[in-house]
Amino acid sequence: MSGPVARPRPTWLLPSLAYAALIFALSSQSNPLPFLPPRIFEFDKVLHAVEYAGLAALVTWGLDHVTDAGLRWAALVAVAVGSFYGLTDEVHQAFVPGRGADVFDWCADTAGSALGALLALLALRWWRSRATLRA
Repeated sequence: MSGPVARPRPTWLLPSLAYAALIFALSSQSNPLPFLPPRIFEFDKVLHAVEYAGLAALVTWGLDHVTDAGLRWAALVAVAVGSFYGLTDEVHQAFVPGRGADVFDWCADTAGSALGALLALLALRWWRSRATLRA
């Protein structure tokens, strides 16, 4: 007789949900980062990519822990989630005074999501290979 089967805990997704809420909160402000020098916004596409790389990495990590679908599936879903969330964020910004929607920002969000998911996939594979070597 075997014991109870361990069920995945959806709490693994909480960091990605909190991060998405932070993105929404920052997007709701006309000047979300007033402490940064204005010149940094010349590189806003890089900022978008980094922001969404973080989101996709967290989504990949969370999904990998709550599903048995596999790490590649988790990474692909994370890219789709990041891209869709970036799209909704751009639409949201169209209604924020001083902000606007930009298709190139969405492209940077999607590219960042792909990079973040890839980095999470590689990091999780590396971590597992180390754990296997130690076992």
